[in-house]
Amino acid sequence: MSTNPENYFSMHNFLGIILALTALLCWGFGDFFIQKVTRIVDSYKTLFFIGITGLVILFPFVQHEIFSLKPVNWLLLGLLGVIVIFAALFDFEALRQGKICIVEPLLGIELPITVGLSVILAGERLIPLQWLLIAVIFIGIILAVTMHHTHLHYHKRIYEKGVILAGVGAIGMALTNFLIGISSQQISPLMTIWFTHTAAALVTAIILIYKHEFKNIWPDLKKSPSLIFATGVIDNAAWIAFGYATTFIPISIAASISESYIVLASALGICVNREKLKSHQIIGIILAIGGVLLLSILTSK
Repeated sequence: MSTNPENYFSMHNFLGIILALTALLCWGFGDFFIQKVTRIVDSYKTLFFIGITGLVILFPFVQHEIFSLKPVNWLLLGLLGVIVIFAALFDFEALRQGKICIVEPLLGIELPITVGLSVILAGERLIPLQWLLIAVIFIGIILAVTMHHTHLHYHKRIYEKGVILAGVGAIGMALTNFLIGISSQQISPLMTIWFTHTAAALVTAIILIYKHEFKNIWPDLKKSPSLIFATGVIDNAAWIAFGYATTFIPISIAASISESYIVLASALGICVNREKLKSHQIIGIILAIGGVLLLSILTSK
């Protein structure tokens, strides 16, 4: 029985879209849960719990692959691990020092940077309509997470606390997205996420030991074990889904679809806090969701 190449690629793209949408949902709920966990413990312990969850759960699936990696694979994973930790530390410090309403729109800049890296370094090609939809999604995300329109005046906010850190963090996250896509394609998604979260767990453990706070890990875990475990599982699931998505569709498309998790996380926060949406935020949500749906339909064909 012969296989129609056209049907094969359609199914291939469809699986990639489903995985990218899965990452969107998991990251949206994951960030919402992460916010709750950081208020119970702190950012470093939250990252440690997420990392240790990935280390333990994924190890049985990658233990045989560890010994078959080539030196170039280790080099790529090592670079990814350094950038992930670098990006996370800048993101945390930006949020610690700055106002969320100022910092959040800046973090959204990681989307166009990720797309640019994918096109320039990975040689991905997008048709004009895909470029247009990615631009619509980006504008939608920025509008949706911006509480006041004056926060979009980046040139006037350059001296605000946390702005420079957020800009550097956005570049770091864009590099993370790109390198996770490349590593997933060249090695495997599970190995990539296992190594990344193992590195995060080890580094945050060292930081906590240095700060004499590692002894509080168990008491902090007992404060809300179900929430902490669920957060770790959901965040790992999001990265795994994203990694697998990049093996079916271009990194730029997977990132554009999954990046809209920012809108979902913001919407969840607004619903829980019963805040009223501004008109520009409603427009942003419509643009982001509409752009994701149209890009998904276009790419799945």
